[in-house]
This record gives sequence, structure tokens and C-alpha cells, in this order.
Amino acid sequence: MMALWFTIIAGLGLCYAGMTGLALALDRHHRQLRGGDCPARLGMLLRAVSAALLLLALLSCIQYWGVGAGIAAWLGCLTVGAFLFIGLLPYAPRAATLLALVGGLAGLMAAGFS
Repeated sequence: MMALWFTIIAGLGLCYAGMTGLALALDRHHRQLRGGDCPARLGMLLRAVSAALLLLALLSCIQYWGVGAGIAAWLGCLTVGAFLFIGLLPYAPRAATLLALVGGLAGLMAAGFS
């Protein structure tokens, strides 16, 4: 039962952090937070780290549920992470990015336990 909760925390935390990183690599969303366009190197770094976080979330879901259900669970985590970020960004952009840091760290820790 605990492995289920660790997998859910890992999936949601890592997907939220990954989707936040991908969004902040775009100039439009980066401008909302920082007031300027995203530098090219930072954008590439954000995309690479975000892809790694999303892949780790996928692997965590597949490890617990198997391939078929794991991919479906991962897609659900992606959806929840993206909707949570786009819901928070217009109203609390700093809180949205802080939640990405906390969610990413919690997801990494939970992935280690699951």
C-alpha cells in the first residue's frame, strides 16, 4: 500500500515539475515569471531536465503498474500536472514555480522509495 502512495507522489510530483520546466522554457511563460525572454542555454537546460523528469515519472509508473496501466497512469499524471500549472500560473506564478521545486524533490524522493 505504501508503494502505491510513493508511486502516485513520484508520478504527480515529477510530472508537475517536468511540465513546469517545459512551460518556463517558452518565452511567453518565462516572461510572466521573470519579465524577459528565456535565454537559449537556459531554455535548452530546462527542456533537457524536464524531459528527464517526465521519463523518470514514466518509469516509476511502469515499474508499479506494468506497461499498459503504467502508461495510462503516467498520462493522467501529465494531465493533472499541466492543468495544475496552467491554473496557478496566471494568479500565483511564484507559487507555481515553488510548488514545482517542492513537487520535483518529493517526486525524486518518492521514486527512490517505490
